[in-house]
Amino acid sequence: MTALGSGARAGLAYAALLVLLATASVLLGSSGLSSAEVLEGSLSMLGLREPLERNAQAIVELRVWRATCTLGVGAALALSGGLIQGMFRNALASPSLIGVTGGASLGAAFAILIVGGYAPRLVLEAGTGLDAWLVPLFSFVMALATTALVALIASSRGRASVTTLLLVGIAVNMCVAGAFAAIQYLTLEEWEVSRAILAWTFGTLDDRNGLHCLTVFVGLGVAALAVPFVARELDLLKGGEEDAEALGVDVARTKRIALVAAALAASAAVAVAGQIAFVGLVVPHLVRLFGAQSYRQLLWHTLPAGAAFLLGADVLQRWILGDGALQPGVMMSVVGGPFFLFLLVRSRREVSTW
Repeated sequence: MTALGSGARAGLAYAALLVLLATASVLLGSSGLSSAEVLEGSLSMLGLREPLERNAQAIVELRVWRATCTLGVGAALALSGGLIQGMFRNALASPSLIGVTGGASLGAAFAILIVGGYAPRLVLEAGTGLDAWLVPLFSFVMALATTALVALIASSRGRASVTTLLLVGIAVNMCVAGAFAAIQYLTLEEWEVSRAILAWTFGTLDDRNGLHCLTVFVGLGVAALAVPFVARELDLLKGGEEDAEALGVDVARTKRIALVAAALAASAAVAVAGQIAFVGLVVPHLVRLFGAQSYRQLLWHTLPAGAAFLLGADVLQRWILGDGALQPGVMMSVVGGPFFLFLLVRSRREVSTW
């Protein structure tokens, strides 16, 4: 009963925080719209009010879709990070460090190049048409391929080597960066194509629409379906793969499910918002600080925590910097880089034994 009450309180706290941050995000802007107009415009999207004057209604809708998309992207990246950390049994693993987000971004870049002989406004900027689904598809395939490559090379006799994990992740990210540089060089004369591809490396939450939200939440929802099938197993894996197998865990199956779910969540986020690093690293650590040590708790907590983290950071920097606000990928790198360094310093004794 106590545990249930604690879970209910945590759920209510998360819900209140998300509503507060979403409201702040929708209200924040330089268009001069009043709170009443924003509320009326939001209600009109639900069919409960008449739409505002055309430009005002469009502005409100852009704000609502931005906030909604940011919630989904943050939740997806955080869940992906939690799954990857459990799969590798290492709290320093993340989608960006081992090449998942980089691979997803590269897949998106290939899709932009292939569809219709350069379609620069495919999903990142326009997000309309059936061709838009090729971006998340390519993102997912490349994310899965890079993660599988890292997992394969970093494993010895079924056991993941942390040192090899980080080194292979660095190598994969360098390869991705090289591929991006080559693609941009080959498309220099196609300014819109080059700009669209470059935008993936910075990430963007501007000009989101319903298709973006649908893409990220479908990917997130499917990935979340895997949690009940791996959460208990990931807890048992903490003691080692041999002990987990002795307790009846199918280690290979668990890793496959976690791998596919992590790749799907990360690629869905990258497909609609570009490359946003470190969310998958930072959020699981924050969740652990608040007492969710078991993966049966942690994976579910990463969903609202990741949504609140990314949206909160976005609202805060837009409030402070105004029109000079950074793109989300740049913002998260500024926050996540020092945080990762702090984790390495704090874990230096453990690192020295790798």
